[in-house]
Amino acid sequence: MLPLRSYGLLFPAEMGIFAVLALPLLLFGISGVIYIYQSVRWLLSKSAVQNKVVVITDAISGLGKECSRVFHTGGARLVLCGRTWEKLEALYDALINVADPSVTYAPKLILLDITDINCIRDVAKEILNCYGCVDILINNASMKVKGAVQSISLELDKKIMDANYFGPITLTKAILPNMISRRTGQIVLINSIQGKIGIPFRAAYAASKHAAVGFFDCLRAEMEEYDISVSTVNPTFILAEVHAAVAYGVHPVEVAEEVLRTVSSKKQEVLMANPIPRAAVYIRTFFPELFFAIVASGIREKQKTEEEN
Repeated sequence: MLPLRSYGLLFPAEMGIFAVLALPLLLFGISGVIYIYQSVRWLLSKSAVQNKVVVITDAISGLGKECSRVFHTGGARLVLCGRTWEKLEALYDALINVADPSVTYAPKLILLDITDINCIRDVAKEILNCYGCVDILINNASMKVKGAVQSISLELDKKIMDANYFGPITLTKAILPNMISRRTGQIVLINSIQGKIGIPFRAAYAASKHAAVGFFDCLRAEMEEYDISVSTVNPTFILAEVHAAVAYGVHPVEVAEEVLRTVSSKKQEVLMANPIPRAAVYIRTFFPELFFAIVASGIREKQKTEEEN
């Protein structure tokens, strides 16, 4: 009679050894597939913006610089906007020095103060004159403020609304006719998770971000008939330093790469948040009373701590 081994049967000890050897190989294979998938997706994202005219507002900010870098290396024809000419020139030099000039375009530079509403339409004409059209408009400019409602002046409230709401929508409205006439284009709003939930001591900022979400949600529906995409990217707070430690914030590099993927996939809305702030958005949506109670409790605890100190 043939032994069990001759019939291809394994004893428990041999099965255990096989499992130990197979698991690392399986994990290695899965990791390889994920890596290849992400690499292919990244390359496709870059190819999707090649030769496209891409306008980035506040290109001299931390996130603006990273967006400029990823779109520039992707072969986009960049129009970079910012408030300071010297910083725009420094960004121009940085991009030119790190990219292959045979496969990239030299960026165009435009002075733009997004809070100066009266000048935005004239600046939009300058932007359109660069290449005659705009394929992708990235509204990146933003202004933050922190403080109790009673301590923020109405003038500052208005300034925040100009920077975060009226400025972006004024520029968008000035660029839209060009896109509508060509029946193509994409508008990206880099907003904030605070456009979804209100956080204490940031009333003016949260209000402006809520307003922007409302406007661009409506715009998305209206532009569908013209084949114009509208995307909103909502990160938690963006770290000022690229190499800073992550708490609940996200790196500018991470956000810039997500913006590129969003442009490529034409995804309508993206929420970039760690589990806790992401959960807060869902609790606010489905269990508002619980959300308000948690926020109020946090304020009371903070006040108690300050009084004890």
